[in-house]
Amino acid sequence: MKFLRLFCAVPLLLVATEAKPPNILLILADDLGYSDLGCYGGEIDTPHLDELAEGGLRFTQFYNTARCWPTRAALMTGYYPQQVRRDSLPGIKRGNRPAWARLLPEFLKPAGYRCYHSGKWHIDGLPLENGFDRSYYVNNHGFFRLKNFYLDDKKQPGFQPGNGWYVTTAMADHAISQLKEHADKHNKQPFFQFLAFTAPHFPLHAIQEDIDRFRERYKAGWNQIQDERWQRQKKIGIAKGKLPEPEQNVGPPYHFADAYRILGPGEVNRPIPWKQLTDVQKDFQATKMAIHAAMIYRMDLEIGRVLSQIRKMKAFEDTLVLFLSDNGASAEIMVRGDGHDTKAPPGSAYTYLCLGPGWSTTCNTPFRRHKTWVHEGGCATPLVVHWPNGINARGELCKTVGHVIDVVPTLIEVAGEKALKKWKRRTAPESPGQSLVQAFAQEGKTRGTPIWFSHDGHRAIRDGDWKLVAAKSQTWELYNLADDRNEVKNLAGKHPQKVRQMETLWLELQDNFGKVARTK
Repeated sequence: MKFLRLFCAVPLLLVATEAKPPNILLILADDLGYSDLGCYGGEIDTPHLDELAEGGLRFTQFYNTARCWPTRAALMTGYYPQQVRRDSLPGIKRGNRPAWARLLPEFLKPAGYRCYHSGKWHIDGLPLENGFDRSYYVNNHGFFRLKNFYLDDKKQPGFQPGNGWYVTTAMADHAISQLKEHADKHNKQPFFQFLAFTAPHFPLHAIQEDIDRFRERYKAGWNQIQDERWQRQKKIGIAKGKLPEPEQNVGPPYHFADAYRILGPGEVNRPIPWKQLTDVQKDFQATKMAIHAAMIYRMDLEIGRVLSQIRKMKAFEDTLVLFLSDNGASAEIMVRGDGHDTKAPPGSAYTYLCLGPGWSTTCNTPFRRHKTWVHEGGCATPLVVHWPNGINARGELCKTVGHVIDVVPTLIEVAGEKALKKWKRRTAPESPGQSLVQAFAQEGKTRGTPIWFSHDGHRAIRDGDWKLVAAKSQTWELYNLADDRNEVKNLAGKHPQKVRQMETLWLELQDNFGKVARTK
């Protein structure tokens, strides 16, 4: 891959420290698969995100924590969730974040930023009490019914479906409202907008016209759709090697027996070959994926409206946009909330559908496993970065290894000297995150510290190109990601000493994080 970036990291830093810091738009999707976006090989229509990718960078080796709330904790603090959530490690008494674990806005405010939040929260405390100036906090996963929400930290009553309200649109509406207010009252200050969608998290709810757009697309089945994604990814250059076979013995991470009785004969809890499904199962599964695609399509449209507002403010060229997902696509199957009415149109308010392992396997192409696992399918996220005035790259791939713990130090660095001083003067343990600013200008060097994973008994560590990973209660697997990013060839038997070395490092870090979690 040839990189055409024409400047080094130093001029980028000068932009942040000598002039007005850039605006920042941080967009987080929920349960989005690695290959769901068009710019990452997907067939779902995502023109606005694709345009950002064409005008900026796509990171190919960026990681999350494999689950919703841990990623948000890391994204807003710059620490692993096990360091800042005291219920995240065995033997740690449950409790809120330590007092030293401040959220990102508290470090951006000294640099003059106005900070806005719209969407999902899933962090302890409330947004305004953690440094945001305005917030629209949606506290449920249903997409047509609002049980309750918080407006500027004040709880508001919800309402029933039937009034045309759709949560993805509402989140964008409030972000746009916050930006309009910023333009009217605070246009001399930079803004930080955190837009946290719940799409495409279950339940699979979408606007009917959006579902109809994808109605026929997935009747070809998950095996064919996965192969098509794989071929596009190889052409783009974000995937190579061998595509893993679907793991037919791996189903949902949690078992809810009643769900299958409620959902009926169309549900399938394993990624078995499409040709082995009954006609009823094929129709049911194709419909679910059409709804999933519709949710992502609508999210992209709403992102387009937010970007349009920033353009109207004449701020687009100097706005740093980051888009990523909190974890990979989910294999979960359950029925919660208002339940599932089999007579209601699939994807409507009183249905409760989940993607399941068949389509989750496809959405996480080219990787193995799903949300909650820390194999690549669970913890690898697309990361699109766009900043016309700060990044010369246009449509390039960036292979620098990064993690959501890197977002805080990155944004603090681009915010400038005042934010950096506040960050450095904090009374807190050293952050494991590393700024990605250099990677915006040129390929970053090999990461100096390993990336550590632990969730729900699943565990992993990546050190350089080596990754040690194990599913819950299973033995370690070892992969050389330089040659085998898709985790196909387990080298644990061939390199037992490497396994022992990396296991020791994983345990040392777990112990260290436990000590940090106990720090007041």
